[in-house]
Amino acid sequence: MPESNRLVDLIQLRVDEFLAEKRAEFEQIAPELTTLTDVGGQLLAGGKRFRALFCYWGWQAVADAPTAGDPLGDDSSTDLPGVLLSASALELFHAAALVHDDIMDRSDTRRGAPAAHRRFEQMHIDGGWSGNAQLYGESSALLLGDLLLGWSDELLGRGIAMLPRTSALAARREFMTMRTEVMAGQFLDIHDESAWASYPEKEALARAQRVLIYKSAKYSVEAPLAVGASLGAGNDAQIAALRAFGLPLGVAFQLRDDILGVFGDPELTGKPAGDDLREGKRTAIIALARQKLSASTNAILDELLGDPDLSAEQVNMIRSTLQDSGAVDQIERFISRNLERACEAIDNAEIAPGARAKLLELAEAATTRTS
Repeated sequence: MPESNRLVDLIQLRVDEFLAEKRAEFEQIAPELTTLTDVGGQLLAGGKRFRALFCYWGWQAVADAPTAGDPLGDDSSTDLPGVLLSASALELFHAAALVHDDIMDRSDTRRGAPAAHRRFEQMHIDGGWSGNAQLYGESSALLLGDLLLGWSDELLGRGIAMLPRTSALAARREFMTMRTEVMAGQFLDIHDESAWASYPEKEALARAQRVLIYKSAKYSVEAPLAVGASLGAGNDAQIAALRAFGLPLGVAFQLRDDILGVFGDPELTGKPAGDDLREGKRTAIIALARQKLSASTNAILDELLGDPDLSAEQVNMIRSTLQDSGAVDQIERFISRNLERACEAIDNAEIAPGARAKLLELAEAATTRTS
């Protein structure tokens, strides 16, 4: 996917330029502040840029842009700079969500490196500063997440300012909806981790699916596509088709993430083995397994889930239990089914053929990844 590789480079360039600008502003206030942009830059230096890619190809799907050859090499599109900045804004928003998520989940690592709050905590320890290093780390990371969230809106504003007013307003509405839904999903996630036993067992799978959709699925694929299509002034039918593609694909994307959170190779995921088990995530895998397991086995599972000190042996025992229950195989079938639904949704859609091909490639990559 050479165009995608070039697009990732262009997105990275714009993110780096924006952070460099903010770093210079901070230097004028106090040199200590540059640690915020430095830690933010480290987090934003990695990742697959799925959200930016879906935004760009959502735009390409509906805009009067080239559908063959190399669209990134075509200078005739005056909207391209604004689209790239808007796509970059999605990456800053994603980074903000990751910083806050890692604090709430007490995660030590992100992409094979210390999570933001752990980086700040280590600075406190290395500096021999007074007070509580953990509190300093979490407080600093909380502020970094807030900054990234605000900066994502600023970068989006710069991008849509380069586009026609109608498209700009539509894209901003999509962005604001995405932001609200992610926060709602995040709250439901932490709520259900604590309050799951207060609800009927028969609701567990539906509640897990609701968290999956609002915390991740919609903002991973559907929202970036809708933002991109809005930037390109897509019509109702085009945007509806892209949504019909994006939501089931986003569900499949997150289901794959849930599997990796339990069974992923730490060398590839950059997270400890079984991290979701230590965090007590009540995912669809857990909900399905509980439907099939005995009451005594469920009692043991409930006792172990959410224990941050789970040993490797305990993690492996839970993994085996989930595998033997058939829940993992069922999740794999859900992934395949949702991928199929997504692809069917754009088979005959009124979108650019070249963009359709790229979206199908991205769909395959998003659901077969190992990290």
